Amino acid sequence: MDFFKYIHAVGTGPKGNRDLSFEESKDMMDQILNQSIPSEQTAAFLLGWRLKPETITEFRGAIEACDAYIKKTTVANSLELGYPFDGKAKNPYIFPLVAKVLEESGLNLVVIGDELTPAKGGITIKDIVTNIDLHKNAHYFDRADFFPKISDLTELRMKLGLRSGFNTIEKLPGVANSEYAITGVFHKPYVKKYVKIFSDRYKRFALIQGNEGTPELFSKGRLWISNGDEVEEIVVDPANYGINYAKSSDAITLEDSLSQLNNPSDEYMKLAKLNAAVYLFVTQNASSIDEAWEKLN
Repeated sequence: MDFFKYIHAVGTGPKGNRDLSFEESKDMMDQILNQSIPSEQTAAFLLGWRLKPETITEFRGAIEACDAYIKKTTVANSLELGYPFDGKAKNPYIFPLVAKVLEESGLNLVVIGDELTPAKGGITIKDIVTNIDLHKNAHYFDRADFFPKISDLTELRMKLGLRSGFNTIEKLPGVANSEYAITGVFHKPYVKKYVKIFSDRYKRFALIQGNEGTPELFSKGRLWISNGDEVEEIVVDPANYGINYAKSSDAITLEDSLSQLNNPSDEYMKLAKLNAAVYLFVTQNASSIDEAWEKLN
């Protein structure tokens, strides 16, 4: 279809806008990924789509288009961690320490990285993994290798400078054929939205009220487990496990982030164990977070 029809669907205002069908969304994303349209049209659509806003059907159609271009490499017994590509701006990452804690359990962690995308301006997964050695159960996939078509749009997205539908679509590409996945979510209303978009792509799908939109718990938050159409909510409070880690509200440098990973405090290691316990529960290696915590201690 003529791409201008998609721009018209999302860019004519409340009275003229309409939602795209599944097939239209698939075609729209296919044209964007192949850059068969001018970059100005892509930018115009992404902005209008965000403001309309996007629907579950549109996201699912777009994701199916993406699937055709992703080179997958199976990692058995793995949990896919859905991180935002705009990085972490105030706190260090903890997944390398979580992998260390989980090494003897046999559970593999899958993380995905690329160059920075809008809009937070934080430190990326790629920044971290290119500066440290990961444990053998932490598997990093660079998007420039397994999904170059979306990686090639990074420069355009940075010029746009705003969040777009890509920020949702890209979190969980399923690159390792993982049976389990967990991603971060800021606000409770988005939980059911993410469940409808992603849950049927995994054996078990979870969301967590993680630090800076990541699947990393740094303070009291909620964990949501998808069970078909039902969503179980669990409150997780580090204080209940004797953890007194104080997350930062100040900007962090890459050097500081790496330093905390290379020389973790006792409280930070306890926090890593709690995140590991959450992951064991999500992947059905424990019947509860408490049981997993006991196993790790």
